[in-house]
Amino acid sequence: MSRLPDIVITNARMRSREVVDIAITDGVITAIGSRLETGAQSFVDARGGLVTPAYVNPHLHLCKVWTLPLMSEAALEAYQGAGMSEAARAIDLAAVVKSNYDAAWIVPNARRAVALAALHGNLHIRAFADVDTKARLEGVKALLAIREEFRGIVDIQVVAFPQDGLFREPGADGLMRKAMALGADVVGGIPWFEADEQDMRRHVDFCFDLAAEHGAEISMLLDDVGDANMRTLDMMARTVIARGVEGRALAHHCRAMALYPESYLRELTALLGKARVSVVSDPHTGPLHARVKELLGAEINVCLGQDDISDAYYPLGRNNMLEVAFLASHLLWMTKKSELESLYDMITTRAAAAMNLERYGLELGCAAHLVILDQGDVTDALRFHAPPRVVISHGRIVDVDRMRELAQIAVSD
Repeated sequence: MSRLPDIVITNARMRSREVVDIAITDGVITAIGSRLETGAQSFVDARGGLVTPAYVNPHLHLCKVWTLPLMSEAALEAYQGAGMSEAARAIDLAAVVKSNYDAAWIVPNARRAVALAALHGNLHIRAFADVDTKARLEGVKALLAIREEFRGIVDIQVVAFPQDGLFREPGADGLMRKAMALGADVVGGIPWFEADEQDMRRHVDFCFDLAAEHGAEISMLLDDVGDANMRTLDMMARTVIARGVEGRALAHHCRAMALYPESYLRELTALLGKARVSVVSDPHTGPLHARVKELLGAEINVCLGQDDISDAYYPLGRNNMLEVAFLASHLLWMTKKSELESLYDMITTRAAAAMNLERYGLELGCAAHLVILDQGDVTDALRFHAPPRVVISHGRIVDVDRMRELAQIAVSD
């Protein structure tokens, strides 16, 4: 006799508007249909609310969360002002906090942020940890500990990230190697921050070499500055093709794209398509942003990231990807119904594709990482950007009260 499902979700509204039941067994979706005739260990009535795969955040500087009180506002002003032409100076100003980096205080900050993610149904995070002679490996050690603590609840990919450059920051290359040896999942990069084009190319090559050594993917912050002549996205995409690692490199920010002439933008999108490079945009954290609509129109995969939570670059944020998409709808002027649906894809299926998540989705055989909303459709989900009524991770209902406690939110009676 086959075993009973662990959970059956009844009256679940799909994005197609169809109402179904969903059976989950051993962490996997094992049946979807109208009025499933089966018992279960437990039943959850979705009450006609929207049920979708859980949210995905491909870009969060998790080692920096809640550090804004340790900083002046000088970095924030430099990053957001003067058409983002002073973004490099903002990074230098923000680096001050790293002289006091210690895993002992980074861990509780990160724990709070990841608990917020769980509360909001954000169950997959690509989390950046600065690696340089100031931060040393403290951020990496902290995020590796948080990755293990939340295993089975929130899946975290730790990115070893040379925020202050590799050649501007002598010794960062050796620390990057140590970070990957410690167990970081992804090689990060920021080539635009180097002093000249030669060092930018050396930066890209180092990161691709290191990723090849560890069989890792690559996440690079590219052209995050108001300079129409910056071309490190182009540089990275050509390297992807030259090395035959199409689909394994993720491009973040790419804000200079907002200033590119149309003729070059068309060339660039063709190159990105050939390299299968996805782009992560965080339009709420800076006045310039990647040309999201044009990229989508060219069939380039685009997704959204939280980027920052209360740090030198952005004072707000709570790991709520519905909130990120809500903000993006205004900043990108994506307000038509089809565009709202696309925004929802950008925090679910498109973001999952960008991170190459396996067995992600709401189909038979997919891993059971799901959210059950009070709202019945995508428009209302974005309108209210409220926490899901139920979050299911790895086939188990997430303990919301525990996550609220860890997030330092008062638990209601």
